[in-house]
Amino acid sequence: MMKVMIAGGSGLIGSALTHSLLEDGHEVWLLSRNPKKVRVPQGAHALEWDGRTVYHHWLGIFSQMDAIVNLAGSTIGQWPWSDVRKKAIVQSRVDAGRVLSQAFEKASPRPPVLLQASGVGYYGPRGDETIHEEMPAGDDFLSTVAINWESSTKIVDTMGVRRVILRTGLVLARDGGVLPLMALPVRLFAGGPIGSGKQGISWIHIRDQVRAIRFLMENNKARGVFNVCAPNPTSNANFMRALARALHRPYWFPAPGFAMSLLLGEMSDLLLTGQFVIPQRLVNLGFAFDFESAYDAFQDLY
Repeated sequence: MMKVMIAGGSGLIGSALTHSLLEDGHEVWLLSRNPKKVRVPQGAHALEWDGRTVYHHWLGIFSQMDAIVNLAGSTIGQWPWSDVRKKAIVQSRVDAGRVLSQAFEKASPRPPVLLQASGVGYYGPRGDETIHEEMPAGDDFLSTVAINWESSTKIVDTMGVRRVILRTGLVLARDGGVLPLMALPVRLFAGGPIGSGKQGISWIHIRDQVRAIRFLMENNKARGVFNVCAPNPTSNANFMRALARALHRPYWFPAPGFAMSLLLGEMSDLLLTGQFVIPQRLVNLGFAFDFESAYDAFQDLY
């Protein structure tokens, strides 16, 4: 049995990971800003934190963990991206990483592994270029978020801790994340490509996302950066076409890019730009995906 502590455990990925670990008999501790209000799965434990301070009441438990998973950060999908909102997106991630780094420094013994969340937005808009882990960072806002998120726990590398960085793609889940919003116009017979439709979407089924995290958690050879997305990224047009096919709906109405830009401002980058990211290191380490095509993922979800 493993003991795992998750910061940001109430989100889409954290919730799915918690349930998976509990089903296999592992012990799960969640760091939560509102442990009395958040819905804690039966069998899990919740500890209060503010994302900015190391509390002694959980530091002792921290030192008993076999793995720490840092998923904490203010949601990127909340509109609009005002200057205040953008600062909160970055700062919440920096603060959480700093606190966990301080906890590692104080803990005795130290948990042997930290899984640090990030995103494929690290690479910035890259056209039709194929992206692997060694590629440099971009220079837009999402790149800034990812760079700061990863750097927030970099000092842990000097403490003898195995740090794994999870550069995650678009996570596909039926009842959470962005997919239900993308599926809504398709369900209403108004589905089609967004903008040019040429921009890349590096996606992953929620089940493979959880499996990959656990694979990297348990594999002592895993260290450093891993792209956590399916091995077959696709264009936005093909992604939306596969979604329409799975939902038995027509595929025809494009959503003009200029309209998205006017409506969402800078946040439209989430829809109008993208990358074709390959999980090269994950595949090389021996991970096998259950869902390699977007259509197969949609068929399973719907």
